[in-house]
Amino acid sequence: MTNGHVRQNACVTRIMDGATAAGLLAGAAIDAAVGDPRRGHPVAVFGSRAAALEKRIYRDSRLAGLAYTTVCVGAATAAGLLAERVTRSSPIARAAVTAAATWAVLGGTTLGREGTLMARSLREGDLAAARARLPHLCGRDPSGLDAAELARGTVESIAENTSDAVVAPLVWGALFGVPGLLGYRAVNTLDAMVGHRSPRYARFGWASARLDDVANYVPARLTALLTTGLAGLVGGSPRRAAAVSIRDGHRHPSPNSGRCEAAFAGALGVRLGGANDYGGRVEHRPELGDGPRPSVSDIPRSVRLAHAVSYASVGLAVAARLVRGRARRREDRR
Repeated sequence: MTNGHVRQNACVTRIMDGATAAGLLAGAAIDAAVGDPRRGHPVAVFGSRAAALEKRIYRDSRLAGLAYTTVCVGAATAAGLLAERVTRSSPIARAAVTAAATWAVLGGTTLGREGTLMARSLREGDLAAARARLPHLCGRDPSGLDAAELARGTVESIAENTSDAVVAPLVWGALFGVPGLLGYRAVNTLDAMVGHRSPRYARFGWASARLDDVANYVPARLTALLTTGLAGLVGGSPRRAAAVSIRDGHRHPSPNSGRCEAAFAGALGVRLGGANDYGGRVEHRPELGDGPRPSVSDIPRSVRLAHAVSYASVGLAVAARLVRGRARRREDRR
């Protein structure tokens, strides 16, 4: 390859990585401004197609579940690869496609809004409205929960989903662009659909659950690290948040959720964990943190902390993509 071709490739690499970084930033800004659409959300469309496929190929076996996961995640990733291929010569188109994909897969703004609405219902003493809202945040049966348990469920959901709905997609988007964004969201959606422990999905959902564990391993720990560093914004102590995260993060049955929840518990000075009823299937989670149980006033604090972690992760994702572009440019010059 001639020096001229090397320089040209390096320039194209820099421009396209810059376009991807711009798209990540623009997509995050759109999510912050408008949140999720009420109808026709791309993730909901994907979920409906995945549910239709499940009805056709479901078998009580890991092999069938592996095929299901491969097809669904492969299709989403292939769509991302196609989007990048057709925009490979247009930085503006690449930035626009990346922005659209980023907006489609992020859920931080809607997560914060749900937390705020839950806090409002609890402050007003409207338990019926609060119970009706909890399924927007997690899969627990809210029918028998009091205000304290609703507050705990909300804080735990905000902690976990700050990683799943914001940090993780941005990590994969920074690494792999649109295919990373869409592929990750497919993995996480399948885990929510079939990855839970139930008689129907114990084997069929195994592949989706394990793939989600792998995809969230680094993002969950990055979420915990950012939460620890930003604890002071909600009146917490970074040192205490770090101590609780290290001590309790591994005690949760999930290899990832516990890291996020323990960091939030330490940052907010509350104690999370306990019995969770998932429609008759009760799971007893270990306690995380040393403080009192969360109260209604802790929900807005958790929302503020989640927003801070989200904004920090956007900055890191954009910076990482730009650094990646410079590194690839240096490689092309060798």
